[in-house]
Amino acid sequence: MTSYQERTVKIAVVGDVHDKWEEEDNIALKQLGVDLVLFVGDFGNESVDVVRLIAALDLPKAVILGNHDAWYTASEWGRKKCPYDHTKEDGVQQQLDLLGESHVGYGYLDFPALNLAVVGSRPFSWGGSEWKNKEFLQERFGVSNFAESIDRIVTAAAKTPQSTIIFLGHNGPAGLGEEPEDPCGKDWEPLGGDHGDPDFTEAIAQTQALGKTIPLVTFGHMHHKLRHTQERSRTMVSHSHSGVVYLNCARVPRIVATDTDRLRNFSIVSLKDNVVEQICLVWLDKNNTVASEELLYRRSEAVVEQPTPT
Repeated sequence: MTSYQERTVKIAVVGDVHDKWEEEDNIALKQLGVDLVLFVGDFGNESVDVVRLIAALDLPKAVILGNHDAWYTASEWGRKKCPYDHTKEDGVQQQLDLLGESHVGYGYLDFPALNLAVVGSRPFSWGGSEWKNKEFLQERFGVSNFAESIDRIVTAAAKTPQSTIIFLGHNGPAGLGEEPEDPCGKDWEPLGGDHGDPDFTEAIAQTQALGKTIPLVTFGHMHHKLRHTQERSRTMVSHSHSGVVYLNCARVPRIVATDTDRLRNFSIVSLKDNVVEQICLVWLDKNNTVASEELLYRRSEAVVEQPTPT
């Protein structure tokens, strides 16, 4: 009998949704025949109905919530714009309740049949070197600073009995470059600078020091379309000498309407023997047939990305 360690594990990674999710997406994932689905958050501005659809997906999955998923709750600015009464409703808690254990922010979820675990970094991240939304993070998670955040992530990683860990974040770790075109580079004025999460970086390093294998770190938040230029797109894949592949899967919008069709994208990661073999961005048509496929990464080679189909 072939074990998962001997065959390829097929993982679908879903970038920032921003309300672009439909029942057809759940159907498409079933037809793709994936073993695991990872969601990097930003389902919408506290879009409970979108999260309800995703929670109903009957496939192994792990989710982390993004900054937009606490848009009307995490900051005073957002609360002033809130369309509902916070004394009667809690959009953030509704999402967390719907997702249950599949939400891995500051936690982990074991997938023993796949011989791996998914560990979540800091949920609701806005990115960067400033500790934002202090009251929100303290109230919801009891975390007051980067050091405490690192401890929460590493503690989760240490608890799983699995030796292979995939890290799931909304925003990526610091250290992937300071150019505006880098995976977490600032593409707004003043241009340049690393907008990655420093606690995520340190948590990854400490988890490696525990002896865990980390083949994949995936995240979103920093969209592939750059604000300062249309001449190129953001670099979406990076890899380290230690074998970690970093995937920014925020290909936004993830559903594109054409004159004759409706295309939806998923990043498909092929994992074999604790190594990422290949990453492709696939666009499915209204019949859930692959309309186009972009090779983003293949082991031992980097691939120049092609334009999004229109």
